[in-house]
Amino acid sequence: MPKLGMEPIRREALVKATIAEIGTAGSLDVTVTQIARRAGMSSALAHHYFGGKEQIFLAAMRRILADFGAEARAELTRAAPRRRAEAIIRASFAPACFTPQTISAWMSFYVLAQTNPEALRLWRVYQARIRANLRHALRPRTADPAGAAETLAALIDGLYIRAALSHPDMPQAAEAHALGVLKTLTEARA
Repeated sequence: MPKLGMEPIRREALVKATIAEIGTAGSLDVTVTQIARRAGMSSALAHHYFGGKEQIFLAAMRRILADFGAEARAELTRAAPRRRAEAIIRASFAPACFTPQTISAWMSFYVLAQTNPEALRLWRVYQARIRANLRHALRPRTADPAGAAETLAALIDGLYIRAALSHPDMPQAAEAHALGVLKTLTEARA
């Protein structure tokens, strides 16, 4: 007989275990059995809740994206209206985005999005949101907020990948570089 209220707890445990296993492996080269074992349950139960490894991984990426969204909202709440673009950049390079597990999940996510339509859809939603938030933040600060948002979104992605693969101090340097480009884009209007 199933225990009432256990499904969300078990799903959460599987999501956390997935992120941890991918972090340990550095790739999607993990099994549902490994994930389930780390979560303290059987692989049959993991399959019951998610269906398969890709579905568990997508749930883990949704969690990472939700955590990033929370980080961005917190930064935006603290930011003055004219500093919203800076807040988005700071959130993109926050320490929580650079744990080994998160880095491995993001890199695996980019690879999976090439072949998995659901992962690609999730990536597109993330991209649309960050571009929309940047566009809104840049509207009063540049003549071409859509173009500036595209530039910054691409720059953030590229700098994130470079920072993830580089020296541990690289996230701070990447953030500083992105803030410098933002300054250049917004000063062009003045």
